[in-house]
Amino acid sequence: MILVTGGTGLIGAHLLYALTRKEKKIRAVYRKDSDIAAVAEVFSGSAEDRARFDSIEWMEADITDVPALSYTFKGITAVYHAAALISFDPADYNRLKKINTEGTANIVNLCLANGVKKLCYVSSVATLGKGVGEEFITEETHWSAESENNVYAITKYGAEMEVWRGSQEGLNVVIVNPGIVLGVPPGIRGWNKGSGKLFREVDKGVKYYTHGVTGYVDVADVVAIMTGLMERDVKNERYIAVAENLSYREILTSVARSLNKKPPEKEAPAWVLQWLWRLDWLRSNLTGSGRKITKLLARTVTAKNRYNSDKIKKELNLEFRPFSETIELTGKKYLSVVREK
Repeated sequence: MILVTGGTGLIGAHLLYALTRKEKKIRAVYRKDSDIAAVAEVFSGSAEDRARFDSIEWMEADITDVPALSYTFKGITAVYHAAALISFDPADYNRLKKINTEGTANIVNLCLANGVKKLCYVSSVATLGKGVGEEFITEETHWSAESENNVYAITKYGAEMEVWRGSQEGLNVVIVNPGIVLGVPPGIRGWNKGSGKLFREVDKGVKYYTHGVTGYVDVADVVAIMTGLMERDVKNERYIAVAENLSYREILTSVARSLNKKPPEKEAPAWVLQWLWRLDWLRSNLTGSGRKITKLLARTVTAKNRYNSDKIKKELNLEFRPFSETIELTGKKYLSVVREK
């Protein structure tokens, strides 16, 4: 039997859809406040799809709750670990560490204790080192603890260390490092968080852009990479999953056009961003609300990080979906599901 964590998230929901087309026994872990009904919408294409959704065995457990989590590992031979907390607010560091790093340590320990044959961990390109100039970042561009890293990246890197520790103790592992993952999120609430929120924000109207560059990938490609690596006799390797490297101006313009909105026309100068994160810090301290733009986030949106995915292309003979198609399809779904509500 296969175990999936994070099954109610963007990657997890699409992973479950793909796995149920191949495997008969799938168990998915969910937290008490998760929306399983939203995942069912990913399976709403046909009666056969709905039957496959009904075949999933859902078990309530938090990855930070070892006793409850232990029960979910009975009879499990392979694990896809996609559960994580995403936040760039320094105030969330302890929660991020508890879920991302310590939660992953729990998964690794239970894999070892239960003789799991293989673990696939969904990490992030945030755990890789920074490129120099126009240099592409690869799996060999190692993390620098001395550079300024955001709290999300720090805790995801800590999680990777737990996975590699598991490999040293005999667990077969593969790590996938996706860029920003786009695709149709499960349920209406999925458009309020993660990459789904990008479409909502652009729909409200975005006036400013930056020339920063980062990597993007379709959720379907991430899932294909995960399942492909688990099916192959490959272990103790990591793979970047980035379809295209795009500037923030390019991605905002593409999303705006998919929603029939006006693209941003003004560049946000670096000095303005430096003032914005300071003002946001002050607002957060005065109101007690979470941060919207941090010092490191202001730097990130102006940084130019380009990623090379040749390793996974060669391993799986993979061709990524053109990202223009991803944005167009996701935009159409947003218009039909969100704007028409």
